[in-house]
Amino acid sequence: MLVIRSIAASDLDPLIDMAREVGGGMTTLKPDRQMLGDRVACAVASFQETIPPEERDYMFVLEDTETGKLAGVCAIKAAVGLNEPFYNYRIGTLVHSSRELNVFTRMETLYLSNDLTGATELCSLFLQPDYRVGYNGKWLSKSRFLFIAQFQQLFTEKIIAEMRGYLLEDGTSPFYEGLGRHFFKMDFNHVDGLTAMGKKSFIAELMPRQPLYVDYLPESAREVIGQVHRSTLPARKLLEQEGMHYEGYVDIFDAGPVLQGRVKELRSVRDSVLRVSREGRAEGETECLLVSNTKLDDFRMVLAQTTVEGAEVCLSAQELALLHVQAGDPVRTLTLNVRKNNG
Repeated sequence: MLVIRSIAASDLDPLIDMAREVGGGMTTLKPDRQMLGDRVACAVASFQETIPPEERDYMFVLEDTETGKLAGVCAIKAAVGLNEPFYNYRIGTLVHSSRELNVFTRMETLYLSNDLTGATELCSLFLQPDYRVGYNGKWLSKSRFLFIAQFQQLFTEKIIAEMRGYLLEDGTSPFYEGLGRHFFKMDFNHVDGLTAMGKKSFIAELMPRQPLYVDYLPESAREVIGQVHRSTLPARKLLEQEGMHYEGYVDIFDAGPVLQGRVKELRSVRDSVLRVSREGRAEGETECLLVSNTKLDDFRMVLAQTTVEGAEVCLSAQELALLHVQAGDPVRTLTLNVRKNNG
């Protein structure tokens, strides 16, 4: 079976192997031992509550319990930009008009911005190709929302997710080639790698502070502003189902969209329910439920095809064992699929 759990120090080597398969554009998951080692250590300290809440980085892995293999990873950064700058482009508008010439123009612009500093960030979502079947991808993405629902007090009011921007088959970013290369004078992957290691001072040093007119960019760059990588389309749709939306902020390197939401307005916060676990076999009509324990220091989650009876949820002995709970312990549940309003 599969279980989502908080990351452990022993997961570092398989995590590095997984990061090698990710490819370009995912800054938070690079196959660098020092960077990932520091990040795993931070995550372990986060679950153990030995570092301040705003410095925490909660990482989760999807484990195949039959093989011990890590099938996927995802994470939540409690607050971005407090220890190092967090940059985005904000898409704005400048209007130019001349009454004498009867000319009125509205021009889109890109502003270098730190507006999203301090927000909670969903990041580092990756699922191994062999496990991209059934509900695995949807479950892995939505698991973070159930964690947030259980521990709302640990996160800020605003939540964001930087989506990987559009790349060509060879890994080239049309947006970066049309804009960033003129200022940074280096390849996209090099810049992306520097950012992943926290070396961001060059952004403020080399990027212009004044607005950039979008119309000055080549068409290939303009077309991909706010567009996601092909493999990221399903992830974007899932986040939008949970209540996140695009508000005109994009990544400064590949122009991938930044989705935003309010924690209190997330579906998982509104609809998830604390229930009591009951051991048994589900009978009658069942549904797919995300079921987690309520332990910060040993967070675990399963996807169960089961039934709910009042305040109780029926779980098998194996599911209870995977959750590290016993019958009668509290669990948090959330339907995997958004229920349609029949009213």
